Amino acid sequence: MKRRTLLQATVATVAVMLSMPALADSMADAKAVVEKYASKVSAWDGPTSGPKGASGKNIVILAGDMKNGGILGVVNGVQEAAGALGWTVKALDGAGSIGGRTAAFGQAMALKPDGIIINGFDAVEQKPAMEAAKAAGIPMVSWHAASAVGPVPEVGVFANVTTDAMEVSKSAADWAFADAGGKPGVIIFTDSTYAIAIAKADRMKKEIEDLGGTVLEYVDTPIAETSQRMPQLTTSLLQKYGAKWTHSLAINDLYYDFMGPSLASAGITGDGKPVNVAAGDGSESAYQRIRAKQYQAVTVAEPLNLQGWQLVDELNRAFAKAPWSGYVSPLHVVTSANVEFDGGPKNSFDPDNGYRDQYKKIWGK
Repeated sequence: MKRRTLLQATVATVAVMLSMPALADSMADAKAVVEKYASKVSAWDGPTSGPKGASGKNIVILAGDMKNGGILGVVNGVQEAAGALGWTVKALDGAGSIGGRTAAFGQAMALKPDGIIINGFDAVEQKPAMEAAKAAGIPMVSWHAASAVGPVPEVGVFANVTTDAMEVSKSAADWAFADAGGKPGVIIFTDSTYAIAIAKADRMKKEIEDLGGTVLEYVDTPIAETSQRMPQLTTSLLQKYGAKWTHSLAINDLYYDFMGPSLASAGITGDGKPVNVAAGDGSESAYQRIRAKQYQAVTVAEPLNLQGWQLVDELNRAFAKAPWSGYVSPLHVVTSANVEFDGGPKNSFDPDNGYRDQYKKIWGK
């Protein structure tokens, strides 16, 4: 019996020793990704040429839900950029429901705009209206209407603007893995209403598991209902998993807008576990939580204002029947260590890379 026990102990020790280099490699890889995207963004890597700015255009923004900080940030950027061109902008709020977005799309078509911007909802959801706009010859561009960057010809989208969603998801998962010392117990929050949300959540799950971490649960809960669902859901998950739940990964910041009170009621401090990490979008409330170390440690932010300018530029290219720009906007891993640069005082990722002047130069303004 003693020999068997000794043999078992030896085998276990060898197994641990063999796994140590693999863990070290995984940690090094994860930290390298995080470091790459946590650095300051100061160089312009977008377009430097394109058609001159069209004049007198009337455009409509169809916003999926203006309560979503990411969507609102893009609306603000579009309005700012359109103002530089002298365009008229009308923003319509889909109010977080399919019915609301359908009604808003109908209202947009009645306005007979020169162009439409789809902002923050899956284009396939509104396919009949998209086809009607395409048939009417109305150029459309979008933000987060598909999982890929660039044209979505099957629904008439000239260019879908987003960061590389898979890199956003990978960097969020890598941060959680490194922060947990290679042993995270993760709960992932997503919304199957959106193709991009499922793609991001699937990528986070794969990354955590490939690195050797544990995904405790994959939670599908509607973004539009986070205020009602997240308080009780948080309490239930705490009761179910306890200390095994070390990190949360959500497809955007909105899930964490409503978790804090439940965590506090459970006696968890603002910088305690579970540690909350968002794979987008870099909302104002997320920046505030990260700065205060209150129930969110990381957001992988998108340059929402810059993306608003890119949407206007892509629409201008569509008006001129020129190709889309090919630009993929940068992402930024925001933590308490770097929250003050790259637009941090504005509670957003607003890179100091001169994008406003660059676009104005292209447009001849």
